[in-house]
Amino acid sequence: MAPPLSKTALTFAVPKGRILDEALPLMARAGVVPEAGFHDKADRRLAFGCEDRDFRVIRVRAFDVATFVAHGAAQAGIVGSDVIEEFDYSDLYAPVDLGIGKCRLSVAEPAGGGASIDGASHVRVATKYPGLTRRHFEAHGIQAECVKLNGAMEIAPALGLAGRIVDLVESGRTLVENGLVETATIMEVSARLIVNRAALKTDPRVFALVERFREFAA
Repeated sequence: MAPPLSKTALTFAVPKGRILDEALPLMARAGVVPEAGFHDKADRRLAFGCEDRDFRVIRVRAFDVATFVAHGAAQAGIVGSDVIEEFDYSDLYAPVDLGIGKCRLSVAEPAGGGASIDGASHVRVATKYPGLTRRHFEAHGIQAECVKLNGAMEIAPALGLAGRIVDLVESGRTLVENGLVETATIMEVSARLIVNRAALKTDPRVFALVERFREFAA
């Protein structure tokens, strides 16, 4: 069992899902090693101690990692660059590209096109990235009506909800299996170490943590 938390423990936020498995070895090399319960699927806690009692780890949704760190509830964390760009928090600093969790944020539509669902002056897009989606289409002189979904994006065109989707793509197999084709890449994505700007300036432990991740990042 991990030792009891220090009252001044740094909080390190990590995302549930695809990035976490790749992030854990990097975290370990940087000295952030969660207690055994973190790896127990039956353990429903969201906050865990670490072998180093100066740290605690919280496991939350990827979008929430950025929010916790930007508002200072966590001092550091790991999240995809897609999330960083979507929120564009001024209090968030991403000093290290960890070289993991690589994929791309892409526009996709049915092989036959998505124009039949669009309005007269805009396109309708299903996505959990409304900010990035609007900015992408605006750069091409197109108004995007975003339908916010948190999952099952690929089925939206078939059900007439939206003519296009914007989502993360790795191999592209899921798109093909749902009759969709990529038409544009909005950005290449990888996981980043993020820190709260105020914490970086005021807590030398945060600066030291950044330096350790810089040393061990891929």
